[in-house]
Amino acid sequence: MAQEAVAANGAGGRTKPHAVVIPYPLQGHVIPAAHLALRLAARGFAVTFVNTESVHQQTAGALGLGVDRSRYDIFAGAGADVRYELVSDGFPLGFDRSLNHDQFMEGVLHVLPAHVEELLRRLVVDPASTCLVVDTFFVWPATLARKFGVPYVSFWTEPALIFALYYHMDLLTKHGHFKCKEPRKDTITYIPGVPAIEPHELMSYLQETDTTSVVHRIIFKAFEEARGADYVLCNTVEELEPSTIAALRAEKPFYAVGPIFPAGFARSAVATSMWAESDCSSWLDAQPAGSVLYISFGSYAHVTKQELHEIAGGVLASGARFLWVMRPDIVSSDDPDPLPEGFAAASVGRGLVVPWCCQVEVLSHASVGGFLTHCGWNSVLESVWAGVPMLCFPLLTDQFTNRRLVVREWRVGVPIGDRGTVFTDEVRMRIEGVMSGKEGEELRQAVKKVRATLEAAAAPDGSSQRSFNEFIEELTRRCGGR
Repeated sequence: MAQEAVAANGAGGRTKPHAVVIPYPLQGHVIPAAHLALRLAARGFAVTFVNTESVHQQTAGALGLGVDRSRYDIFAGAGADVRYELVSDGFPLGFDRSLNHDQFMEGVLHVLPAHVEELLRRLVVDPASTCLVVDTFFVWPATLARKFGVPYVSFWTEPALIFALYYHMDLLTKHGHFKCKEPRKDTITYIPGVPAIEPHELMSYLQETDTTSVVHRIIFKAFEEARGADYVLCNTVEELEPSTIAALRAEKPFYAVGPIFPAGFARSAVATSMWAESDCSSWLDAQPAGSVLYISFGSYAHVTKQELHEIAGGVLASGARFLWVMRPDIVSSDDPDPLPEGFAAASVGRGLVVPWCCQVEVLSHASVGGFLTHCGWNSVLESVWAGVPMLCFPLLTDQFTNRRLVVREWRVGVPIGDRGTVFTDEVRMRIEGVMSGKEGEELRQAVKKVRATLEAAAAPDGSSQRSFNEFIEELTRRCGGR
């Protein structure tokens, strides 16, 4: 399908540059990649977007499609030159990737690359006009780009700060802050472009002493590959991370092009949700302005039942109205109803629990006054854009480092406990402070300023737009838009 379309572009004597966009098979990575694909298409690229069969199947299922979901095109309603392809991740569709996380990641490390290579043999018709735009966390992009003779654009869906820390894992190791039986606890001051950072603010995988896990092996290999990238596109804003971005630019062409959102910060024209979205609008319409605490821990991370019960206790004790997204596998696929007994009865009239929702619509609603979040990067950017202060309860990976940006650098949120040490009283106190206290008013003023920075960057003459223009010019030249 993509092969015919891309080849046909040359019929008039001018080949459109062809971008093959491949997101990591997790919803938080698929969403920005899909909107990047639309941006590339709008700038004259023929785009092929490659999803895994599993992600596609779950996305199509969330829309209520029947058994034969393979023919559904998530870009069908987007009106863009984007072709849609599927690739196997090596597991049967019925395999529970959430419950068997490590086994799934072993497949991403060892099996998926062969399936991608097989697909690329079909998609890369004209290497001179093709580029790979691939999530940085994959372990094969630079290798396959060299094999096919095409440029590799590394798409980084997290802050530049985190890219820099992973990029310089060798320095963290050399100085004894990583890969040690007892890592140092003093402040880290030697990473190029990174202001002083504490060890507990590092990503969870850089805080662990056992570095033999499958995720560590993926990260190590992915950043070996990232060193071979021709360009890096980052979903951040230059004004929010200036020194870090400047230091990374000294390493390789690094473009800050965020925030990458659906057009108009509204429901996306592309289907990317992996769960059916509940319509919460009528319930939200009935709540007073700024009175609702929105709670969601994202599409991927898990919490323990104990943590959930402490947070639930704090939510009840605070008296705040709330909308809580309770993903069906938030604790485990084996425990679909993990809230404390009696919680539903105790919160009647002031709380709504749903399995999933359209987050940008909820955050944009006038009744929402706070966001209790795991600090995934998409959630952080969306919360700032909507002007909603955050209560930060990071669970894993980049979320601890994102919390540092939210709480320490931008001052648009407050911390809540930590993994394994979150308590009802603190949760209640933090909710009360953000939702109704002086602290909440200060946070709202601060978040307005950061939002203005994001808006300015995304404007036609803003830094992110200029950066994207430079990237497009360079890539079009490289991919011979002739």
